[in-house]
Amino acid sequence: MGVSERLVLTDPQWARISGLIIGRPDQRGSTGRDNRMFVEGVLWLVRTGSPWRDLPEAFGEWNSVFRRFSRWSEKGVWFRLFEALADDPDFEYLIVDSTIVRAHQHASGAKGGAQNQAIGRSRGGLSTKIHLAVRGLGCPVRFRLTAGQSGDAPQALALVEGLQADLVMADTAYDSDAFRKAIAAKNATAVIPNNPSRAIKHPLDAHHYAQRHLVECSFSKLKQFRRVATRYEKTAKNYLAVVTVAAIVLWLR
Repeated sequence: MGVSERLVLTDPQWARISGLIIGRPDQRGSTGRDNRMFVEGVLWLVRTGSPWRDLPEAFGEWNSVFRRFSRWSEKGVWFRLFEALADDPDFEYLIVDSTIVRAHQHASGAKGGAQNQAIGRSRGGLSTKIHLAVRGLGCPVRFRLTAGQSGDAPQALALVEGLQADLVMADTAYDSDAFRKAIAAKNATAVIPNNPSRAIKHPLDAHHYAQRHLVECSFSKLKQFRRVATRYEKTAKNYLAVVTVAAIVLWLR
């Protein structure tokens, strides 16, 4: 298999992000050398779920690529790339939800303990939960990590804070007075089914609620990247970067 068959980005897609990447091609040193092959190497790993040591030599020495990936994670470079692309002008829908990702046994053991690295225990064993907000096109605009057993409602406010929307959709797990008040403060309408325990029921726009499947589709697309579908990274910082890299590709498609 040739190198070209391992690449993820087309030339037009690379052109969209190349100017946002630190280090110019004409600069000497690791920050400016072979930017595209470095990014492609990271994408290959995120897509295949392969161990870092199995990175094909065409992308560079695996340990150098890993260390540069970690530096970019630490400096927030991946997130800045994502923010530059996530410019969906559709302010009508904002949909929030979460999904549980199994954490591989190699993901445990980082400094600070599992809880501090967004790893917890659920019925499936060690796991991490991705909390996601998407726009009407079904592309991610914000995401957070918690331990797998964490609840959804406590993350809701952070997912929508500062984001404009006419409608905010979520499932019953997000039905709380605090979240509904925050949505109202945005001059938006909450499209959330009532918790059965509610004494006073809120109306539900069933027609618009049917669009909530867009967030499920977004999770499905993210999990096509095997390193997202199973967490191998020990640190929450690096796993969040993996999710961010996958989200960047969704915005480039």
